[in-house]
Amino acid sequence: MHSTTTHPIRWTTADLAIFEGDRANRYEIIDGELFVTRAPDWKHQAVCINIGTVLKLWSDQSGLGQAAINPGIVFSELDAVIPDVVWASHERLEQLLDQAGHLTAAPELVVEVLSPGKTNEQRDREAKLKLYSVRGVLEYWIVNAQSQSVEVYRRENAVLKLAATLYAQDELTSPILPGFSCLVSQLF
Repeated sequence: MHSTTTHPIRWTTADLAIFEGDRANRYEIIDGELFVTRAPDWKHQAVCINIGTVLKLWSDQSGLGQAAINPGIVFSELDAVIPDVVWASHERLEQLLDQAGHLTAAPELVVEVLSPGKTNEQRDREAKLKLYSVRGVLEYWIVNAQSQSVEVYRRENAVLKLAATLYAQDELTSPILPGFSCLVSQLF
C-alpha cells in the first residue's frame, strides 16, 4: 500500500501572473497562502477615500509624508498584500520604494477597512495583523463601517497591540502623525 503525503501549496508573487486581467477579484499572498476576495463594494471604497483624504489633507499641511489608496506591498515572494490605505513619511518612502515605484517594505501606517464575511474579517484581524507586526508597521487601523469604529493597533515591544477602539464620536489621533486629529465619524 502506497501512502501519499500532501504538502500545502506555497504561492509566490510569480504565481500571480496567472490572474492578470481579472478585475473582479483581489489576490494577496500571506506566508505563501493565497487569499482571493471580490473587488471591494462602493461603501468600502468610499470609506477608503475618506480615510485617504483626511490623511492627505493632514500630510499636505504638515509636509511630513504621503498617503496612498490600495498600494500593493511586496514584502517578499511569499508575502504580497494590497492594503486599503497606507501612510509613509518622506524619509521612509525613500527606503520603501523600488526603482519601479512599488512598496517593498512597511510604511508607518496601514489601514484595512473590513469587508463583509467571516473569512475577510479573520484575514484582516489575524493574518494581516501578524504580517504587519512582523514586517515593522508602526500602527495598524482596522476600520469597521458597520459599527463605525476603528481599532487602533500600535507597536509595543516589537509587536502590534490593540491600543484603543474608537467610535463615531471619538477623536482619532496618532503619535506617528503629529498634530493629526479627526472625528471617527468623518471616516464614514
